[in-house]
Amino acid sequence: MYENYTVLKDFTKSLEKQLNKNFHLYLVDLSEKKQIISSESFSLSYIPSINRGYAYGVNLGLRVALKEGYQDFCVMNSDIYFNETFVDSVVKSFSKHAGSILGGKIYYAPRYEYHKETYEKNQLGKVLWYAGGSVDWKNALTPHRGVDEVDHGQYSRPEETEFITGALMFFDKTVINTIGFWDEGYFLYFEDADFCERAKKAGIKLYFDPSIIIWHKNAQSTGGPGSTIQQKLQGKNRLRFALKYGPLKTKFHVVKNYVFK
Repeated sequence: MYENYTVLKDFTKSLEKQLNKNFHLYLVDLSEKKQIISSESFSLSYIPSINRGYAYGVNLGLRVALKEGYQDFCVMNSDIYFNETFVDSVVKSFSKHAGSILGGKIYYAPRYEYHKETYEKNQLGKVLWYAGGSVDWKNALTPHRGVDEVDHGQYSRPEETEFITGALMFFDKTVINTIGFWDEGYFLYFEDADFCERAKKAGIKLYFDPSIIIWHKNAQSTGGPGSTIQQKLQGKNRLRFALKYGPLKTKFHVVKNYVFK
């Protein structure tokens, strides 16, 4: 996490009410002015460090967890919350897809939608942020399937997908053994896309499991969706992603847009 401690309240409440308490939280805090976090309701390790980016924080947590003997991992943002069966759903999905990378269904938290004015009150909490993902190689982007749509059950089937967001991603030790850790050169944004591309190239499957559900207070570490800092980081790391994986025509297109924007 970075700075925004107010979002932690709903996150930790979600963990406190889990029916299955067989988990351990490694909370990596990259904030400048830190507030030590603890819990008596679930197992937690607080890991303070300097801010070298999201991938750095993920890797730091993974390395500590590996050292302490854990083999199944869930990477998640701190600006999320979920219901009491979340851990049970994750465990069930792991049992079906060992050696894969998994993602779940993500809704905007109510009032955090990008197009707030377009939804009825009874639709809030059911507006999709992610229901599977793809890779647009023409533009070096990773669009979310279903984004901004109201969920009417149109994405309720478990299936393979091309991209899983780092806001909520599951994998086991075999994945790390095969492709290594996250690329810390991205700092923020597209590090998840990079991890997915390396996985696919190594023959690791990516699955969308709609039984795993969270609500997301989108982009709270960068001032909200569409902020200047968000656009700057996305542009820079989209360029890195395109140059690393994109076809030649896309490389030229993205470089041109980045230089002459």
